Order: sequence, then C-alpha cells, then structure tokens
Amino acid sequence: MKNRFPIRQLVMCALFAALTAVCAQIQIPMWPVPVTLQVLPILLCAALMGPRYATLMTVVYLLMGLVGLPVFSGMGAGPGKLFGTTGGYLIGFIACAFVAALLMDRLGRKWWQQVIAMAVGVLVCYVFGTAWFMLLSGNGLWQSLMWCVIPFLLGDAVKIILAALLSVRLYEPMKRALK
Repeated sequence: MKNRFPIRQLVMCALFAALTAVCAQIQIPMWPVPVTLQVLPILLCAALMGPRYATLMTVVYLLMGLVGLPVFSGMGAGPGKLFGTTGGYLIGFIACAFVAALLMDRLGRKWWQQVIAMAVGVLVCYVFGTAWFMLLSGNGLWQSLMWCVIPFLLGDAVKIILAALLSVRLYEPMKRALK
C-alpha cells in the first residue's frame, strides 16, 4: 500500500509552514492589516508542491497559530487573532494556496503562467479577507478596500513575481528531491 502522505512531502510542508511563520514576523506595521511576507512562502509552496500539499501546509500554519504558537504577524496567535476582523486574510491563505497551485497545474510552469495563477490566488484571498473584514467591522466595501487591499497591491505584485521567478528555478530540483 502506498503511503498517502510521503515523509519527504510532509517535511517540506513543515519547513514551508515554519518559513511562513518567519515571514509573518518581517512586517511593516499598518492598521488594520500589517504588510508581511507571509504570502511569499505560501505561493512558493503552491508552485513547488501542488494543491494538496500547499493546502495542507497552510492549514498546518493556521493550526499552529490557533493553538497558541506565535506564528502570525507581530508574534500573534490564538483564536482571537485567527477569527478577528483581519483573520479572514489568514484563512483566505488556504484558498489562495489551493487556487494558485491548481491553476499552475492547469496553466503550466512558465513564469508568466505562474504569475497569473498566483495573482488569481491572491485575489481570492483578498475577496475572502475583505468580505470577512466587512462583516466583522461593519465597514463598507470602499473603506475596506482602502484599508485592506489597495495599500498591499504593489507589494503583493512584487511577492508574486519573486515567487514565480524562484519557483521556475526550484521546481525541477524540488521535484527530484521529493521522489
């Protein structure tokens, strides 16, 4: 019987979850959502490991924070952080990872195809997080977009391009390492 979760893939998921936690601490404090590098390892994992493991990694990362490990931005943790007004962006990382990885599998491995897939994944995260923020904060769409999306567009575009360029270089070596 074949192992459903091979050990090398699980180790890589754990490493990507740890990298995401580290990248969450590299931040520019803003209110209500800080600028972090969290999305970079999530997109890189999506590109290198596919939808199954990228989703698993993101769920593991969120569970680490939910149980109290200080893995969210500003060493944040716990249900209050995960389910607070900006927690929708954290939970949206699951859909971001899955959608981006799935689209990369469908579109191809050229860097521009990955940029498109990653941008759609981040857009899904924005939609989920903004809807969550609006619901919990009582703010309208325009104000929520001005606070939670527009200030992040340029930085996320840079992270998407960087993740796509890195993944093009790392895809084949990672594929060989995970055999």
